Amino acid sequence: MSSSSFSLRTISSFYTKPSNTKSSQLNISSKSTILPFSSLTTPTLNLNINTSSLNSYQSNKSFICKSQAYQSSNSVKVQELSVYEINEKDRGSPAYLRLSQKNVNTLNDLVPFSNKLYSGCLQKRVGITAGICVLIQNKAEKKGDIYEAIYSFYFGDYGHIYVQGSYLTYEDTYLVVTGGTGIFEGVYGQVKLHQIVFPFKLFYTFYLMGIKDLPHEFLVDPIEPNDVIACFTN
Repeated sequence: MSSSSFSLRTISSFYTKPSNTKSSQLNISSKSTILPFSSLTTPTLNLNINTSSLNSYQSNKSFICKSQAYQSSNSVKVQELSVYEINEKDRGSPAYLRLSQKNVNTLNDLVPFSNKLYSGCLQKRVGITAGICVLIQNKAEKKGDIYEAIYSFYFGDYGHIYVQGSYLTYEDTYLVVTGGTGIFEGVYGQVKLHQIVFPFKLFYTFYLMGIKDLPHEFLVDPIEPNDVIACFTN
């Protein structure tokens, strides 16, 4: 898979998109601060990104990550949470286990992984991912694979979100949010996985239901994936 980042889009047919969105003004500080996750001790990611370059890529329709931004058609509140997963090549991840003993990716090959998570605004380290992917099909014509993915997003003392579903390495994917702990206890919904650079940089947008309002730390304006983020080095 890839590596990590944190913040809070095509929603399936039962979601209602808001009529208005507004652009986010980027303000990336030179020093990253860390959320109060007592269990996280790894230094923050050193993002050597030119802010002016990011501004030039910022979408005029970027999502504002406010918990009240979306309401489903049946009046169930849908809260957005966006994070970046970034592989900094310091966790021995991913590990490719060729159970098929073949030279090409084949059914039942396993890929356990664990990467770092950062806020959608790329200013804070917020946790890690941990899980496993089971290869279902190699799609040579698309230069990618289809995996069945089962993994968790750990947000330190806040708890974790558990997801599973089909992961396509060559296009955007939606996975099911099946549960969580801590402030995410009772959560359900889905998450959109947008691959930036396989398998090192991914961007996730969660659409969460069944939980209380997210803490202030989660309500940030995300930087949408762009060429600058894709090219910066870890």
